[in-house]
Amino acid sequence: MVDLKTQYEHIREDVNKAILNVIENTAFINGPEVSSFQSELENYLDIKHVIPCANGTDALQIAMMALGLKPGDEVITPSYTYIATTEVMALLGLTPVFVDVDPKTFCINPSLIEEKITPKTKLIVPVHLYGQAADMDEILAVAKKHNLYVVEDNAQAIGCVYTHKDGTISKTGTMGDIGCTSFFPSKNLGCYGDGGALCTNSDELAEKIRMIANHGQSKRYYHDVVGCNSRLDSIQAAVLRIKLPRLDSYCDARRKAADHYDNFFRSIDGITTPFRADNNKHVFHQYTLILEGIDRDELKDHLESKGIPAMIYYPVPAHKQKMFASFGVENMVLPVTDWLTERVISLPMHTELEEEQLNYICESVKEFVNK
Repeated sequence: MVDLKTQYEHIREDVNKAILNVIENTAFINGPEVSSFQSELENYLDIKHVIPCANGTDALQIAMMALGLKPGDEVITPSYTYIATTEVMALLGLTPVFVDVDPKTFCINPSLIEEKITPKTKLIVPVHLYGQAADMDEILAVAKKHNLYVVEDNAQAIGCVYTHKDGTISKTGTMGDIGCTSFFPSKNLGCYGDGGALCTNSDELAEKIRMIANHGQSKRYYHDVVGCNSRLDSIQAAVLRIKLPRLDSYCDARRKAADHYDNFFRSIDGITTPFRADNNKHVFHQYTLILEGIDRDELKDHLESKGIPAMIYYPVPAHKQKMFASFGVENMVLPVTDWLTERVISLPMHTELEEEQLNYICESVKEFVNK
């Protein structure tokens, strides 16, 4: 699904030198590479504060801790997402309130949010799924109307540019109170281990986030709040510093591959190619098809028999996971979410896809559909 080895070959010399430099300097934790990466990512995102952390799941948990959410508070979020988005809510004793998604963008449907708001609602967590931005203008308007926080789950869409109704632009992850991202190796901006970050324009929130991520301390051995230990190590920061200047070109390469897929599949009955909203620049963390009248599992098996990986993101939505059984949500009706989980399949998508590979993948799908 992701060819990290070939990507590494193109940046081998720079990466090896950067990693060796960290080892020779022995500044493995909170070293200069981390502070430099933080500053460079702030400049790229055009945001005041970036706080690196250990992984994207930690980023989400720390964000909710920094906002002062208490057990029993309700958080509005989509069920159609990776489990990390909602897992941290359960860990903190919060109550996830699931909202259906837009059938085109796969992101939370803003028109359905307001009806789920109660006096216990404190936060909205939109997910920029598969590399496309949620409808942030509408989400932010609802949040402002009801005095709610917004935390963006930007793990799959770093580099995506969103155009507001007034014509101004923002990078995803910078529009809410806090943005959270992951640097898992397969992400568009991935390191060679685990990593993540939070970003915010609020000085107050940034201070709280830094404290929580560092055992609740602002001064060594003086712990003002309950925190955790969540740090981006220097070797991972060094790798990310090599990749960050290439992120936009990486996203362009993904769009080029998506264009190839689009052109091939749009004429094949039973296949719907990914929707691209006019107001944001899809970065294609995943390339996900919707199938109608095509046996998805058999197609997946067919592709894998030809050496082509394919994935189903996600076969079981959060509200149907056993871990949320105690919330009594397993029987709730989310028609679009349920419809998508039965029909989506993702094809290989990464920066190193060549035309020959793309043609092979496309022809293999066509071969199955026309059999």
